[in-house]
Amino acid sequence: MSPRQEDTGALRADYLSIRECTVNLAAPLSAEDCCVQSMPDASPVKWHLAHTSWFFETFILERWEPDFQPFDASFRVLFNSYYNAVGAKHPRPQRGLLTRPSLTAVLAYRADVDHRMLALLAGVQTMDVAELAALVTLGLHHEQQHQELLLTDIKHLFSHNPLAPAYGFAPEIGRTLPELSWHDYPGGLVEIGHAGDGFCFDNETPRHRVFLDAYRLASRLVSNGEYLEFLEAGGYDDPRYWLAEGWDWRIAERREHPLYWRRSEKWQEFTLGGLVRLNTLLPVVHVSYYEADAYARWADARLPSEGEWEVAAEGVPVSGHFAADRDRHPRAAARPGMAQFFGDAWEWTSSSYAPYPGFRTKPGAVGEYNGKFMVNQYVLRGGSCATPEGHVRATYRNFFPASACWQFSGIRLARDFDRRPSRAI
Repeated sequence: MSPRQEDTGALRADYLSIRECTVNLAAPLSAEDCCVQSMPDASPVKWHLAHTSWFFETFILERWEPDFQPFDASFRVLFNSYYNAVGAKHPRPQRGLLTRPSLTAVLAYRADVDHRMLALLAGVQTMDVAELAALVTLGLHHEQQHQELLLTDIKHLFSHNPLAPAYGFAPEIGRTLPELSWHDYPGGLVEIGHAGDGFCFDNETPRHRVFLDAYRLASRLVSNGEYLEFLEAGGYDDPRYWLAEGWDWRIAERREHPLYWRRSEKWQEFTLGGLVRLNTLLPVVHVSYYEADAYARWADARLPSEGEWEVAAEGVPVSGHFAADRDRHPRAAARPGMAQFFGDAWEWTSSSYAPYPGFRTKPGAVGEYNGKFMVNQYVLRGGSCATPEGHVRATYRNFFPASACWQFSGIRLARDFDRRPSRAI
């Protein structure tokens, strides 16, 4: 084995593991499940399976494979997501109309791309291994993002089915919940952003300095029970707590509770394990930025900035409840003190998704990955119960519009250091 082949051995193992995981996530689903699109922001499972293969074929095989021939020339358009530099795209809201190619054909496409990718990685001799490895690594992290989207999109789809089907297992039953407490941080001139040799997305760079006033963070995520208090106190009917745009959104959407809550004799919540009784001890999830901000105002608090969140999370072990846990639902904090920074639920911050000082978009189509979305969105931090383990870090910046709530988005409260709350939350 040549030194170049040794260098790619670990990368080939990661490739096989991550690609197999995506197929396994789709395995419990029928062909019908995999074709339907429940809203324009979601994609069919079949499309996720194809697009992640499209990424490797378009950005790696097309460039480096000797005598490259596409698996199917029509796939270049059908499964392009938003890469304008690549060419035409099938309209995003119409992905659910792609009854052809079949699921069987898409899985054959994946198998073909995998065979060719592994052959490419095994035979690198004349190419720039470092550049190839960087693109493959980016493709694998891209695939992990789509693994999370696959789970959240199928949850949204199943929530519209009157049979309330279960994708997997019901959530663990929360039996205890530590009292929410506050932890103080001194602020000052601090550095945030990625540094070092490990992988990161370009939007996590460059590392730079920000000034933070002294602040306080809540020890854990807001629970269903705490959020229910806000709802039962009339929080959804009181415009004092809502941003003007959020109030308009609530009225237009007729939103009276979090996305997957259901009113009946007892409150219920739709989960990937089906419809279950609302557990008041588990973290509230699937709330929009508008809802998170309104709750924080009601609780005489606010949402943290992404700088405040990152400084608090820096040095905290990246452990928690991720997609490898079979229930794929947030769990109650297990102990008193600062907890739940990673996994369970993406945490809304008050920070607009914008470029860091000195950020430069990378050249070429891959440069479209993050930079062009830096407008009209907010940053979320920490990962969720649908995030693949090992995919996130303290500097990871997720981002969604303020109205988005089909992701596992939750709430951690913040306060100014000298704030004297009028409400005991």
